[in-house]
Amino acid sequence: VQLQPFGGGSVQAGGSLRLSCSASGSILSIGAVGWYRQAPGKQRELVARISSRATTTYADSVKGRFTISRDNANNTQNLQMNSLKPEDTAVYYCYAETRIHSETFYRQYWGMGTQVTVSS
Repeated sequence: VQLQPFGGGSVQAGGSLRLSCSASGSILSIGAVGWYRQAPGKQRELVARISSRATTTYADSVKGRFTISRDNANNTQNLQMNSLKPEDTAVYYCYAETRIHSETFYRQYWGMGTQVTVSS
C-alpha cells in the first residue's frame, strides 16, 4: 500500500491550504484515516482523524479551522486548512488503517511528509 500526499506549501497567516492523500495498492478496505504533524523540535501530534463511519476528531488547536473528509470510492482523504497560523507550520503526514487482500487485520500505513509553512 502506498499513500501519496498532495498539497502543502507556503501561505501567509490567515490563508488556506488543502492537503490530500491518496491510497493505492492491494486494498481490501480502509478504516480510520487522518493526519499528524511534526514541527521542528516538537513531538508528532494528531491533527485530525476520520473513522470509516465519518466520525471526526480534531486537535483542540485546529478545531473550527481544519476540516477532514474522505472519499471512499477513490481511497482519498482531504484536510482543508483555513485561517492558518504560523504555529501550524510543520511537516504533515497522512495515515490510513488499511486491510490488504492477503491479511485479516488492519495495518497503519503512512505517507511521506509534506511541508506546510505559514508566515506571519
